[in-house]
Amino acid sequence: MKIIHSLSKKTIIKMNVLIILVVSTNMGILFSQNINNADRYEKILEQFKCERNIVYKTVNGENLDMILFLPGEKKYEKAPVMIYTHGGGWGKGDKYSVLNQVFLGTLKTLTENGIACAAIEYRLTRPDTSTVFDCVVDCKDAARFLIKNAMKYGLDPSYMGVWGGSAGGHLSLMTALGHNEDFMGDPELKSFDPHFKCVASYFPLTSFMHSELLKGSNFENPQRLIPMFGGLFDEKKELARLVSPAEYLTKNSPPILLLHGDSDEVLPYSLSTYFISVAKQNGADAKLITVKGAGHSFKGENISPSMSEINLMSADFILSHLVH
Repeated sequence: MKIIHSLSKKTIIKMNVLIILVVSTNMGILFSQNINNADRYEKILEQFKCERNIVYKTVNGENLDMILFLPGEKKYEKAPVMIYTHGGGWGKGDKYSVLNQVFLGTLKTLTENGIACAAIEYRLTRPDTSTVFDCVVDCKDAARFLIKNAMKYGLDPSYMGVWGGSAGGHLSLMTALGHNEDFMGDPELKSFDPHFKCVASYFPLTSFMHSELLKGSNFENPQRLIPMFGGLFDEKKELARLVSPAEYLTKNSPPILLLHGDSDEVLPYSLSTYFISVAKQNGADAKLITVKGAGHSFKGENISPSMSEINLMSADFILSHLVH
């Protein structure tokens, strides 16, 4: 307090101006980055044949939409379709992340080979309004919408897959593995029953049921799960089980490809090795590609396989199950 009292009014005014300048500068940088990202995404989108802002449902006045990337050349009478679920910790992120380096190469290869891709929005987790359960419901409803409107967009819903990374990796697994009847949403879509030919899941969360798998990550803190479940784990165990992909693995599960960096500190590599062990126990068709030296989102120098190789491996896996 003595230090504050010893400052002159002139000094305090200068300090306040400096703080305002720093905040303004940082906000300006953030605003500039957002504009740059928007410009970059726009330029990339121009390379694709796509339909934007397709609203698949409205919840509490919020439109949930998708970008539908269509094949550059028509290779099938009806195009197989891959659904992309974005990451962002379930509480942020958007469909445009499909245009980032981690996914873009795969997206290009798929559309060049006659596969349509739907990058979807879903409700983000918010206190007292939406949880991870709602995220899964929305992803399921996006698939139902595509079935309902398959003829309109020239799609073959009997050849449908799903892929995504991080929270989107978790949601891709839940969209394919979760029981449809447990995740009902829009009444107008409830009669459509999605089934999937394959799942490609990057650095995902695979289970909420084993806290030891989250050690060293920012999800180790029990408070971190409150906005995701609407309460602490001990209060929401049934919900946690309901949204844990590893709980659903059977010999009838669709083929699954996991890709995970062995240096991931956000969602540890052990989440994927655990998933593979459960898959083996239950006779499920699941494979793990370990990306050596890679952190979350495959960040790192000299990772192996390389980013371009990862994109190709993922595309090859998807095409092997959707091309017919």
